[in-house]
Amino acid sequence: MRNGKRDSNNHRGRLDIIADILGASRGGVKKTHLMYHCNLSFIQLKLYSHFLLKQGLLHTIKHENEANEGSVEVTDKGKDFLRAYKSLKSLMQ
Repeated sequence: MRNGKRDSNNHRGRLDIIADILGASRGGVKKTHLMYHCNLSFIQLKLYSHFLLKQGLLHTIKHENEANEGSVEVTDKGKDFLRAYKSLKSLMQ
């Protein structure tokens, strides 16, 4: 990373993607928003969201008037992960 930008050959790792998803899900968002905001395919989002829900880093918000899953929101455990991630990331710079 140079000047806050990624090098063209420096791809995001799994932890970077998880941090992007958790950061983007503050306040509750639809999965479609996460897919576009985090630049993920539908399959990638499905795998990551399933993993994050299972680990308790995200939780689902059900809406009465919606037939689908509704929105997802970062949990307190997810916020703890983000703080630790950012702390480690700052040590590496």
